[in-house]
Amino acid sequence: MKYKRILLKISGEALQNKQKGLNHDPAILSMVAEQFKRMLDLGAEIAVVVGGGNIFRGLAGAHTGTDRTTGDYMGMLATVINSMAIQNALENEGIQTRVMTAIAMPAIAEPFIRRKAIRHLEKGRVVIFGAGTGNPYFTTDSAAALRASEIGADVLMKATKVDGIYSEDPMANPKAERYAQITYQDALSQQLKVMDAAAFSLCMENDIPIVVFDFFKKNGMVDVFTGKNAGTLVTH
Repeated sequence: MKYKRILLKISGEALQNKQKGLNHDPAILSMVAEQFKRMLDLGAEIAVVVGGGNIFRGLAGAHTGTDRTTGDYMGMLATVINSMAIQNALENEGIQTRVMTAIAMPAIAEPFIRRKAIRHLEKGRVVIFGAGTGNPYFTTDSAAALRASEIGADVLMKATKVDGIYSEDPMANPKAERYAQITYQDALSQQLKVMDAAAFSLCMENDIPIVVFDFFKKNGMVDVFTGKNAGTLVTH
């Protein structure tokens, strides 16, 4: 394995199947569980931050009349729903998990306490961080960078729909250049939208490499974990 302690950032949209009208596609959740199991067997320590865009996105709600702060809190609750969906899928495969949230809701999850989170990881449990940072106006990308820094992750794996970072949107421009590796500074100066600037900056300050990879590629997570040439590496 190339990394030991990883933090995986998954968008809420990655879990849904719009064609079938499903916010949580069992096939996608099963795929995640199967790859997690393989990585855990290889000695990985896995933490997850999941978005909530498949259910509610605060910024989008602001455009339809929802107060931005209220919308962001609604989005945080959506991430907790997604965290519980991932937890259920993993535990169906016999993987021990803990959901920890930035907003206290003890009936369904543990409050985020850094030392407890690290201890869970050391015991081989997958830790799923819900409710973002617990603050409005911060994205789940920022939450992923924050939690990765707090737990001392070896890498932040950013799951996307494409196989890395491109100079432009490859869906709009098929001739866009794909980067095998790029620096934090270049990603920030070029305003590449794969993660927000706060997340890039936090990872840069704490020297946490970011790997942007294709979530839907077969064995995509395992390939990144084992060091195969997958995705784009963002580093110093």
